[in-house]
Amino acid sequence: MTAFSRWLEQLSTLQVLLLLVAVVFGASVLAAVLGGVLVRLGKRRPAVVERVSNLAMAVIKLFRRPLTVVVLDEVAAVIQTGHYTKNISAALLENHDELKALVTEKVRDDPNSRLVKKLPGYEAIVSEVSETTLRVIIEMLSDPRMDELVSDVLRNNLEQIKRAVRDREHEKVGELAPADPIPATAPVPTTFRAPRPPP
Repeated sequence: MTAFSRWLEQLSTLQVLLLLVAVVFGASVLAAVLGGVLVRLGKRRPAVVERVSNLAMAVIKLFRRPLTVVVLDEVAAVIQTGHYTKNISAALLENHDELKALVTEKVRDDPNSRLVKKLPGYEAIVSEVSETTLRVIIEMLSDPRMDELVSDVLRNNLEQIKRAVRDREHEKVGELAPADPIPATAPVPTTFRAPRPPP
């Protein structure tokens, strides 16, 4: 057994597929460059280069779907090891004071809160409501049940994507429908830039 075959046996399925794709891609690039140079010199593109290019495209088409599914399996496995809601909770705790100031500023600047601003203790009410809301959100995001919910959502979405890739459902869809227009009554943040209409 040669050193190369021992090395090849140590590779995972994903690594072997990636190696195969890299070799095919390298061969197709080499064939394209060689063909371009020969055509530029005024010669015909050799039949061998033409065949290598066609073979490379056929292999890429053959392995594209299984490779996508393998990569999605790997992504699903990695996603299930994460604690994303706890990370969001930690970020909220880290930026607690800034978020509280941001909420107070946005409520103060909101045109619909003109009458409420005149109530006695308005600042204390806004401060307490902001604090309570942040505390509840942080507690919810720190709860393992929320982490499980997000992991389940991500896993289910990845499973749906894998099924669509296997069944080639994405090829039947065609062009995507444009986004729904934003209603005139919707509150638009001052920092929001409306998307430009297509020409």
